[in-house]
Amino acid sequence: MDKIVECVPNFSEGQDSVVIDKIAKSIKGVERVRLLDIDSGKDTNRTVMTFAGQPVQVVEAAFRSIKMASELIDMRYHKGEHPRIGAADVIPLIPVSGISLEECAVLARKLAYRVYCELGIPVYCYEAAAFKPEHKNLADCRKGGYESLRNRIVDPDQMPDMGGGEFTLQAVKSGASIIGARNFLVAVNFNLNTNLSFIAKRVASIVREKGRIKREGDVWNGKVIRNDSGEPVFEPGTLKGCKAIGWYIPEYGFAQVSMNITDVNKTTLFKAFSEVSRAALLQGVRVTGTEIIGLIPKKVIIDSGSEILFNQGGESSSNEESIIDAAINHLGLNQISFFDRKRKILEFALEVN
Repeated sequence: MDKIVECVPNFSEGQDSVVIDKIAKSIKGVERVRLLDIDSGKDTNRTVMTFAGQPVQVVEAAFRSIKMASELIDMRYHKGEHPRIGAADVIPLIPVSGISLEECAVLARKLAYRVYCELGIPVYCYEAAAFKPEHKNLADCRKGGYESLRNRIVDPDQMPDMGGGEFTLQAVKSGASIIGARNFLVAVNFNLNTNLSFIAKRVASIVREKGRIKREGDVWNGKVIRNDSGEPVFEPGTLKGCKAIGWYIPEYGFAQVSMNITDVNKTTLFKAFSEVSRAALLQGVRVTGTEIIGLIPKKVIIDSGSEILFNQGGESSSNEESIIDAAINHLGLNQISFFDRKRKILEFALEVN
């Protein structure tokens, strides 16, 4: 079996098509690497690209895209809704076939070292490639965003794995990159019929695994409850293996709950949709549709479609197309734009490309 690796880099540019095209071309320029998807958001000012191929070629394409992003994007002027710490913000390597997560972690560390040595960009290694337990979680690596990097880079407890100690001119311009290896996750936004971002943030805090800060009396505005160390106490959320934030997207005219489902064995897409819908109703709003960011593994959408059909009639279906149709219709995957299964479902996209 051929070794196939997927890479899903996130770049801090979602508005300038010239910049996005140049980064994409840097990936396409590597032989036997297939660029499968480009997903840009104007208000998040962020682009997610998905490409796949054999390990050596994918790592080379990742390096070239990081280099191009660092040349074209100046983080001093970047504004956007999505958390970020650098021009080439997060670059995960994901095993698809014939290769293990541990092997991808080795590749990610080698890529990180090259990015630091050749480009001078500070790097955090995360997830399976993490050197430190405190860097395993992406949110911990990106804490405070680009604006906090000046202080974190000289703090022995928070500095990057490579390039710590000095806020160089390169770091000022490009910020830091977070490079690692992980299994598939599902990046999904749930659309709400409100333009109030605080409602989306409340819904996100109810469902995400980390949960929300406990308060006395009023659960949203009451006095914060703290532990003996003075740190806020959190009430766990309802969805395991899920991270979520809430925001308003002017481009769409409504708010969203933006979620990463990091463990689809604990939380299926259908379960996430159902629980976000329940939490939204508690806030007097409802979920009107779902937006998949990047690509989604076929198994994830088949599992959710089967759950939907079972709940609707007590029976599933053996027809793959019918199951996928059920998921598309029930989850509202066509609300923002047409959900092209040949482009958005990973296995189909690999066949087409």
